[in-house]
Amino acid sequence: MNYQYSGRRLSGQKIKGKIEADTKKIALSQLEKDGLIIFEIKETKPWNKDIILNKTVKNKDFIVFLRQYATLIHAGITISEATKTMMLQTNNYALRMALTDMDKQLEQGQALSKAAARHPKIFPTLLVHMIHAGEVSGKLDEILNEMADYYEKQYSNKQKVISALLYPSVVAVITVFLSIFLLVFIVPQFVSMFNSFGEEIPAYTQFVLNLSDFTGRYWWILLFVVVVGIILYKYFIQYEAFAYRVDFLKMKFPFLGVMVHKGALVRMTQTLSTLVNSSVPILQSVEITEKIVGNRVIENVLIDARKSLAVGDSLAKPMKEHWAFPALIVQMIQIGEKTGTLDHMLSKAAEFYAEEVDQLSNRIKTLIEPLMIIVLTVLVGGIIAAVVIPMFGMFENL
Repeated sequence: MNYQYSGRRLSGQKIKGKIEADTKKIALSQLEKDGLIIFEIKETKPWNKDIILNKTVKNKDFIVFLRQYATLIHAGITISEATKTMMLQTNNYALRMALTDMDKQLEQGQALSKAAARHPKIFPTLLVHMIHAGEVSGKLDEILNEMADYYEKQYSNKQKVISALLYPSVVAVITVFLSIFLLVFIVPQFVSMFNSFGEEIPAYTQFVLNLSDFTGRYWWILLFVVVVGIILYKYFIQYEAFAYRVDFLKMKFPFLGVMVHKGALVRMTQTLSTLVNSSVPILQSVEITEKIVGNRVIENVLIDARKSLAVGDSLAKPMKEHWAFPALIVQMIQIGEKTGTLDHMLSKAAEFYAEEVDQLSNRIKTLIEPLMIIVLTVLVGGIIAAVVIPMFGMFENL
């Protein structure tokens, strides 16, 4: 770690500088040995472009890391040696720094799970708990491989949702910018022409001309509204009620909301199945799933489910009473609770809905492409038609 200090020499000369040491206490000791009197010392974060660019590890790299780490441990290499090996071979700065710190913690006798918990941006809460379960059960290599499979599935499902939503988003942005370009730069070129002919302008054309004039004069108002809207969204999204409402609307959004809804169910069932299968206590498993499900609607139901479990009731009871949980998931959880195969039933539910997400993604991409082309044609073509069509009437009267 790096520390910045200020103080003076025994001669009275004031000094400022930086020093690298494992702890603040060691840094102070080294400086005092050099005959310095320290007034202030504090830890600093070294600026490095790798830190800025790699605050977290790319999903693909992280999956490879977990598999290689599991292979080393399965081969009988100690956790400390495996950590050193992965530290030396990784190209990601953030991961290398985290592993360096973990190596020091392991040498001091810390458990791997506690060492990993010091780096939440690199090692998620779920992984830390799973590592702890692996330490307790003595199956750390198996757990790491399971987590690699888990993150691989999560990444795949996320990419399917993004892929389905990306095309309409890009076309919508292009449509907006193209419409603004036509209104601000092209349409005004025809205003003087229409005025010179002295002909009556159709109502629709006049509307487009007025809209063009407003956009050209007050574009800054539109930009201001967009910026303020983004700032307000980022502010209010911190509040639970607003965030819940946003997630609710995402799930209820026509057509695309089904993807968001089922994607969240896949994430929930996969996570809960992985935790239960690794012998993490059910209450703790539900609590961890709450934090990473990424949807406030489902999160609130899970909170109620955890409370239900705490008083001896069924996990499925609050889910059965909520619209966000389909009957299939509720029934499979009930069967799993009765037969002691909850992890297996959740895994099957995850597989079923993951397949549905895949099919929905393909269907949406197939249907939405022509729909977005029609929207683009209508909006942009409507602006062009409003200018061109009146011109034919004017030329006929010449």
